[in-house]
Amino acid sequence: MLPREELATAQIPGGDTLTLVSHGRDFIIMLGRDELMGTRMQFSEEQLARLTLERLDTPAPRVLIGGYGMGFTYRAALAALPETGGEVVVAEVVEDILDWAKGPLADLTGDCLDDPRGEVIIADVAALVDDAVDGTTPRYDAILLDVDNGPDGIVREGNERLYTRTGIGRLRDALNVGGVLAVWSAAPDHKFTRRLKDAGLDVDVQRVRARPNNKGPQHTIWFARRQR
Repeated sequence: MLPREELATAQIPGGDTLTLVSHGRDFIIMLGRDELMGTRMQFSEEQLARLTLERLDTPAPRVLIGGYGMGFTYRAALAALPETGGEVVVAEVVEDILDWAKGPLADLTGDCLDDPRGEVIIADVAALVDDAVDGTTPRYDAILLDVDNGPDGIVREGNERLYTRTGIGRLRDALNVGGVLAVWSAAPDHKFTRRLKDAGLDVDVQRVRARPNNKGPQHTIWFARRQR
């Protein structure tokens, strides 16, 4: 049995410790003792971007992603942008994550951090949402959240506000009309579905496998469209 090798650690502001480990040819980011993400099960995180952008009608969408992680969602969003343009902004609170992307995970990262259509900002995604709501920056056509393992603040206490009724209202108001809020989760949450609907969003909940060819555990993605 192959042993796991610890490669690096990083402290989450206001949260726990992240650990990057290798397991043979695979990489895993641990949150404490729990697996947060890994290279063996990235399909649903890629689908978070692909299925969201398929729902957009705008020719040059402006996309915000909460959390870089291993870059699965970011790279998929860049690949799914229409040929006519668009941009992807990523909010990541742990600066060391980018060091990992350029170091141990460089083969996985490729050249995505040099793509002129994308930008990774060291910031809380809630701050970028607030900027769009108050007009400091333009609104988004899509907001993709994968900062926790579901609609609660397990990675960082401050994230909990994103999933409250007030937080959902801010996310809605940071979207252009017709824009989509997409949230990834390891498990379903019927109360969160109700909160999205109560915010006036048109909600579609899909279950997506963690690995291609209908393999691996099922994850949940909420797609919530702003209608007005």
